[in-house]
Amino acid sequence: MTTTPTVPAPADPAATDAELASQPIGYWSGVVHKAVITHIRDAMARVDLTQPMWWTLNRVDAGGRVTREMVATGLAGVADTPYDGSRAVDHLLHRGWLRLDGDESLHLTDEGRAAKARIKELVTGIRARIHDGITDEEYVAALKVLRRMADNVAAATPA
Repeated sequence: MTTTPTVPAPADPAATDAELASQPIGYWSGVVHKAVITHIRDAMARVDLTQPMWWTLNRVDAGGRVTREMVATGLAGVADTPYDGSRAVDHLLHRGWLRLDGDESLHLTDEGRAAKARIKELVTGIRARIHDGITDEEYVAALKVLRRMADNVAAATPA
């Protein structure tokens, strides 16, 4: 069901608010993705960290048994390559932020917990900069629209 009779227009970074309804979502979602990911990764790189390392610390600290394979599988949908999760585990083991038990379970070390707390402060600041001037209600509305678009595309895609 189409609810917008707007005719699509070519991508225009200088589009006015009145012209935004005609702008292509693929272009704008790509612009936002690139800008946000670049900002996050640059900030993390300044403290010698990668997103997969941060995700791994959170996954291991979430509780329950976690293995290298579980990290790799869990990150497969968000990481750039299928190897990023396993590499993150290797980096964190090398730094002493994770330890490996005899049953291959991963656990945060005291150093890992301290690092995670420091990184959480960094991530909180990054999020604040990205969300500056955006209310929680606006953010939720934007995500609901994006989720609906993803669902619409999934429903229209042949199996």
